[in-house]
Amino acid sequence: MNTNALKELLYKMGDDALIMGHRNAEWTGLAPTLEEDISFSSIAQDQIGHALAMYTLLHEHLGQPNPDIIGFTRAETAFTCCHLTELPNSGYDFSLIRHFLFDHAEILRYKAVTQSSFTPLAQVAAKIMGELKYHILHANTWVRQLGNATEEAKARLQTSLNTLFPYALGIFEPSEHEQTLIAEGIFIGENALKTQWLQAIETILKQTSLFLPDATAIQPVYGGRRGYHTEYLQPLLTEMTEVFRIDESAEW
Repeated sequence: MNTNALKELLYKMGDDALIMGHRNAEWTGLAPTLEEDISFSSIAQDQIGHALAMYTLLHEHLGQPNPDIIGFTRAETAFTCCHLTELPNSGYDFSLIRHFLFDHAEILRYKAVTQSSFTPLAQVAAKIMGELKYHILHANTWVRQLGNATEEAKARLQTSLNTLFPYALGIFEPSEHEQTLIAEGIFIGENALKTQWLQAIETILKQTSLFLPDATAIQPVYGGRRGYHTEYLQPLLTEMTEVFRIDESAEW
């Protein structure tokens, strides 16, 4: 099995989950309703747990540092998260649409790797799938409800969808190891995943007054998988690692 290809896959899955988890956690105490405060906090906790699971696989099976070192000591350029996860929250409509786009991609990715030839990943993915089903239920429920609500609600969601869609396409930035991952049965590949994702989100959006932008006419925002990030990632990392860096040798 090609370890470089596998490491790249696990790192980007872990990094996406870690950064998205921290963005969603920022709604704790600030969400528009108590129910949504609890929901986004729970989703954030799940996502940080998914990052831990991927980093643990890297540590235990591929000789990488322990999860705390991976999560809290790498330079910005060593992270492989997509740009979608890095963008700061700018309103509930923005975060809901990002959650909808991101978690639909996540559940399909984890579903795919439940069949991975790398058995430890397949086993972990099967457990994570149970959590992701609730993420999707939450996202779909609110997109349907608000996507058929007032004109203001529909307009705000559509604006966020139009803004975030190019970044969401960046989730599927091709890997240099793409053909190896497919040939070795580790993962189905980003193009296949994107096709499934477009079908899944369009199915939900057709139940609303929202419309899906034309993916063939939009330039995806790439770069994150290769360590090129937005201006927003480094401040997030600095805040995220502040306590850890007080004493990196401490045992918690």
